[in-house]
Amino acid sequence: MRLTNQTQVTEFLLLGLSDDPQVQQLLFILFLGVYLVTVTGNLLLVSLVHLDSQLHTPMYFFLCNLSLADLCFCTNIVPQALAHLLSRKKVISFARCAAQLLLFLIFGCTQCALLAVMSYDRYVAICSPLYYPSIMTWKVCVQLAAGSWTSGILVSVVDTTFTLRLPFRGSNSIAHFFCEAPALLILASTDTCTSEMAIFLMGIVILLIPVSLILVSYGHIIPEEQGCEGSSEESSHKKFPMPAWDLPLTLSSETLLASYLYLLDSPLPDESK
Repeated sequence: MRLTNQTQVTEFLLLGLSDDPQVQQLLFILFLGVYLVTVTGNLLLVSLVHLDSQLHTPMYFFLCNLSLADLCFCTNIVPQALAHLLSRKKVISFARCAAQLLLFLIFGCTQCALLAVMSYDRYVAICSPLYYPSIMTWKVCVQLAAGSWTSGILVSVVDTTFTLRLPFRGSNSIAHFFCEAPALLILASTDTCTSEMAIFLMGIVILLIPVSLILVSYGHIIPEEQGCEGSSEESSHKKFPMPAWDLPLTLSSETLLASYLYLLDSPLPDESK
């Protein structure tokens, strides 16, 4: 790859998930199917909310923001992964890798923050229904959504900066199908403890705190729902329409948390040789 220990890496080789052509074909079909379903579902949801005035509520406003973040999150990764599954040259430039890392973190972190906001919205709607209209005004909703995107951007900039400031002068082979911080830190040619600690702290802020808030919110919501079992089933569904969508996404946040918090236990490049 024309690389030496004194030459800064200008491109990375994405090793992907498998070298077997048949497995790659199966992965291509799987990824393409999931991506099309994701794009179609998110676009339909946003379009439906936009066209139906009855869905112009805080809950669906936040859900549209979540769908937009999820759509961008997938589009940042999957199309390139699909192209590489059909290509022998699975390389990505340093600049494109940096952009992919930054966008991956922005949309992923924003989703985590939005999930916490959505759980708070459901908490207010169920535990304080009389005060809900005065608390969750459109101004507050816009501020909460903007805060979620802003926090995602800030955390992502910090993580990306601490990752890409490191010198990459050795191997340029990334054991993944896209650029992410853990895979890049392994390739760094210097000590990564400071970068790992910074990413760990940002992970606490943007992942652990939202997950904790979600669990606390549902810890209040579920007993409240159980206490209202005597009420009509229709009323209950109107008050609590979100858990089937929100809780699985919470689990995905915990998966992201585990992925990034394992960094402190990862061996440094020098230690693994």
